[in-house]
Amino acid sequence: MLVLSRQRDETIMIGDDIEITVVDIRGDKIRLGIEAPADVAVHRKEVYEAIRRENEQASRMDVSDYDEFRITPTPIMKKKKSGISPGPSKNHNRARQRGTKPKHGRDDETSEQQSRTA
Repeated sequence: MLVLSRQRDETIMIGDDIEITVVDIRGDKIRLGIEAPADVAVHRKEVYEAIRRENEQASRMDVSDYDEFRITPTPIMKKKKSGISPGPSKNHNRARQRGTKPKHGRDDETSEQQSRTA
């Protein structure tokens, strides 16, 4: 291990692209500024080790382990020509309350007859 002494605002170069600057010194803590290319990952060691452990675990997972993350879609919304609507139109609901047929769309009897013939 190479050990270097640096004071505040002094820099260490690693290769041509990485600069490490001592930004601040307070008691037994120092703050470092690191300039590195975007393709170089820079992490504290404990974070790096946690990432590495999680990646190793993920690489050992079996396909059946993913079942707990599977989401089953539920048919909540009703598809309409103009897009998706949350249910019957307002005209349909009002017509049902009055006991008349809706102006647009099918009433229940028409729907039942068509479903029987299909």
